[in-house]
Amino acid sequence: MVVILKVQDKFGVQYLGYPGDFNYREFYRDIGYDADYEYIKPYIAKNGARVNTGIKYHRITGNTEFKDYYNLQWAKDSAEKQAGHFLDSRVNQINDLKNFMDIPPIIVCPYDAELYGHWWYEGPYWLYILFKKIYYDDCNFKLITPSEYIDKFPCMQISSPCRSSWGANGYSEVWLNPTNDYVHRHLHVACDKMCELAHLFPNAKGLKKKALNQCVRELLLAQSSDWLFIITNGTMVDYAKKRIKDHVGRFTTLYNQLKNDKIDEEFLKDISKKDKIFPDIDYMIYY
Repeated sequence: MVVILKVQDKFGVQYLGYPGDFNYREFYRDIGYDADYEYIKPYIAKNGARVNTGIKYHRITGNTEFKDYYNLQWAKDSAEKQAGHFLDSRVNQINDLKNFMDIPPIIVCPYDAELYGHWWYEGPYWLYILFKKIYYDDCNFKLITPSEYIDKFPCMQISSPCRSSWGANGYSEVWLNPTNDYVHRHLHVACDKMCELAHLFPNAKGLKKKALNQCVRELLLAQSSDWLFIITNGTMVDYAKKRIKDHVGRFTTLYNQLKNDKIDEEFLKDISKKDKIFPDIDYMIYY
């Protein structure tokens, strides 16, 4: 696994693990803030506020306020070296595991897609080099999805994964602490109610089906981890709380309308325009 952790120091947030290589592009330095104001003014917000432009000239350099200029070749060299390290580590891991298993081991590598190309600018290149090495190098494994692996080896030990190191202190503290823990009881209740609706209306059609699918959208939006993350970090807290309240409120309103068989078409139309994510969602996934 690539260890990707955020830590706070006096110079701001820094990354540890592969993305924290000192040769990589520094995310937090941008000409929208670095350049002379009169020079950059035509290219930032219309009201004159400085914003990120996406043009970043510096590399991470180290835990220092001074940042060296970015060198693309150095960054590629680091990515290639790290891809080789990752591949060698997996080969060794598989060699160790296979002696204790009756079937070939599987190593699952889930990553936050937001990281690649955004926070970790060189991330896509790292993946590209890794896949090339897996294809061309003499390694002891092949790429496979979890579902493909289960199809090949349907009889296997059932296990419950432990909490990973993701989040503060390794126990999801960012999403469960005294500043935001009140939210979870509402999310649990809404989830139970969504399952209830799916069992009450397993063959819904027309308007009722639209309302049920919108219930799912509101529930998923309410469950977004971003809101709890924002509350913990103290940034735009009122907005995050409002979003949770809005989505839970819309879900609850639709739930009551469905239970009472009195769907307000105008209300449904209004929130469907506001929250039109996942156009092909099917409420029966909660059945």
